[in-house]
Amino acid sequence: MSESWGGSIDLGSQSDESYQLERTHIEPIYDAFLCPLTKQLMRDPVTLENGQTFEREAIEKWFKECKESGRKPICPLTLKELRSIELNPSIGLRNTVEEWKARNESALLDMASRSLSVASSEKSVLWALKYIQHICHKSRSNKHVVCNAELIPLVVDMLKSSSRKVRTEALETLRTVAEDDADNKEAMGDPTTVRTIVKFLSHELSQERKEAVSLLCELSKSESLCRKIGDVNGAILILVGMTSSKSEDVLTVEKAEQTLENLEKCEKNVRQMAENGRLQPLLTTFLEGPPENKLAMASFIGELVLSNDIKVFVARRVGYVLVDVMISGATQAREAALNALNQISSSEASAGVLIEAGILPPLIKVLFTVGVNQLPMRLKEISATVLANLVNSGSDFSSIFVGPNRQTLVSEDIVHNLLHLISNTGPAIGCKLLQVLVGLTSSSITVLNVVSAIRSSGAIISLIQFIEAPQTELRVASIKLLNNLSPHMGQELADSLRETAGQLTSLIKVISENDGITEEQAAAVGLLADLPERDSSLTARLLDEGAFELVISRVVRIRRGEIRGSRFVTPYLEGLVRVLARLTYVLADEQRAVSLAREHDLAALFTDLLLSNGLDDVQMVSALALENLSQESKHLTQVPEAPEPGFCCSVFPCLSQRQTITGVCRVHLGFCSSRESFCLLEGKTVGKLVACLDHRNEKVVEAALAALCTLLDDGVDIEQGVLVLDEVQGIKPIIDVLLENRTESLRQRAVWASERILRREDIATELSGYQNVATALVDAFRNADYRTRQTAELALKHVNKMPNFSGIFAKMA
Repeated sequence: MSESWGGSIDLGSQSDESYQLERTHIEPIYDAFLCPLTKQLMRDPVTLENGQTFEREAIEKWFKECKESGRKPICPLTLKELRSIELNPSIGLRNTVEEWKARNESALLDMASRSLSVASSEKSVLWALKYIQHICHKSRSNKHVVCNAELIPLVVDMLKSSSRKVRTEALETLRTVAEDDADNKEAMGDPTTVRTIVKFLSHELSQERKEAVSLLCELSKSESLCRKIGDVNGAILILVGMTSSKSEDVLTVEKAEQTLENLEKCEKNVRQMAENGRLQPLLTTFLEGPPENKLAMASFIGELVLSNDIKVFVARRVGYVLVDVMISGATQAREAALNALNQISSSEASAGVLIEAGILPPLIKVLFTVGVNQLPMRLKEISATVLANLVNSGSDFSSIFVGPNRQTLVSEDIVHNLLHLISNTGPAIGCKLLQVLVGLTSSSITVLNVVSAIRSSGAIISLIQFIEAPQTELRVASIKLLNNLSPHMGQELADSLRETAGQLTSLIKVISENDGITEEQAAAVGLLADLPERDSSLTARLLDEGAFELVISRVVRIRRGEIRGSRFVTPYLEGLVRVLARLTYVLADEQRAVSLAREHDLAALFTDLLLSNGLDDVQMVSALALENLSQESKHLTQVPEAPEPGFCCSVFPCLSQRQTITGVCRVHLGFCSSRESFCLLEGKTVGKLVACLDHRNEKVVEAALAALCTLLDDGVDIEQGVLVLDEVQGIKPIIDVLLENRTESLRQRAVWASERILRREDIATELSGYQNVATALVDAFRNADYRTRQTAELALKHVNKMPNFSGIFAKMA
């Protein structure tokens, strides 16, 4: 029965391994040491009355089987009946066996120690590692033996083996040695060892990764090792990732989760977890920890860079506590709370959570409190920043009470206080409060309340002055605010810009200061675009400043593709085109506008802009500008004088013949061009305007129709204008606009144009057969305004739907 080191060792199933390792020995084994029943080494030998020795557990089982089968107890070796089944401990034999086992285990440990070497075969190393696991499972005291034999460093060295099996087994061995043994854990606490173990976490979906996380889970039960694990760069990040992985097996995820929970004993690790998206430990520490921990955690929240989802989570978990600290804490605690609130209020959803938690009333109180109880200016600045964040949440601030008398953020006295602070605090606070007003005026629900409060305060001049602020952020906020106000306070802003020095120049400088397109530039040009386009004095100032040459240059560069890529390019271009269109409203009174339009061929430029598909405002404004330009064509066209008749023609009139002058415009009856007289026909613009009549946007359709109507206006050859429209297939689209009846203003335009078109007898004859045309005109005759009804009556006469002797409108007139 004796076995030696060279005997067969099966490394198959765990049960086989345990059995083989149990029987492995170097010193010869005596038969007396083995139980005759189990053939295994006896741990508790007992002797029967006949002198035979057995393992206690084995012989007791034998006697039990005898009893259950109804047989008398017999000796399993001699098969003779026993008079007594008393078991006498064989103390001497037991001691001898224990001594033999101790000598054998010592020898095997020594052999295992010598086998843990890079020079050993893979089979030898695996045997050594499994043997160490085996003896540690047998007895807790054996773990101290392993440690005292200095086997732990040798096992750690096996983590560097080129064999994956060896590395995996070494990790499992270290875990076995460390389980429930604080000293052995400390023996593995060398930073290099910990770092090596952590590296195995990066081995995706491998057995090594599973064993490494199990080992770290065991080591993390030691507080000192918690710090060392957290010190390894990336360790906590990888563990956090494992807990949320959908590809890991359940046991690995559980081990990673348990490891992180153990690591929470170290505050530094809690911070790292928060940085990597695991906020719960930090928030728990903040909510349940001592005051000094609360202060530290609140400060840390203020320093974190959080995703929007995490901000919402934090706001829901600790938002109300932070608000309480902001209200009643000491100065240092209030500062920490405000910094944290600043961090988590910067997303729309988390800001909404804080508003529900009641942050607005105390925040307004903090901002407006003066005297001995007021906060330091640095904290007022943070408070103003938080308020600016909250206002950008999109909430309805007209229904959220912030003052003791049920005031809201847009109540007149609250807005007045905000304006007062803007004017009487430094640029930092003023900038944030301007951003508050920007947010309030960006909402259609609250903008009119703010406009009313600004009007009553007379603060528009003060607000305009910030356009010249040297601080970029302050200037941007003021321009954005004024841009929001301009649709509602356009004339007041125009008057103020004319009366003050420098602000208009500064706006123009902002528009042109770089080759990119910034939000500030888009807001600045939007502000100018919203000012009343018929304010000729302001247009004259813009001409003086050279603004239009700049605008033309920028529009051309954008159209050529020289400026692109910015998300603000669309509002910027729309604003530029609207500013440029101002020129066309003062052509009759401002010769400089005419000269500039001719010099830069604005008719051609606006014609080109009609092709800006997807930019409805650009197309609409361009069509309106072309209408204004075309209105001036009849005044700018050079009409040739008819030549004087000769002597013979005067004596003999029958010899006279009407002379034809070539090169004149059919519609304007003079010498026209797109550049000089802005003629739509010469500029080949008519067809492009007709194409716009099919646009989905009614405003674009109306603007295009208005421009086409200039070809049918008094002062031009209307019949030729109709022919021009017919040649570009423009009649049917105009009639279609009449039939669609999309808006009242479109109907008015379409009825007017239809009446002019129907003056041609051939067209009237053709359209008289279409009942829907007559129906549309009848509807206008019955339901439209007075002027349109009058025009509809004339149109109905052209298609013989109204008797010519009707004098309804003549009598009314």
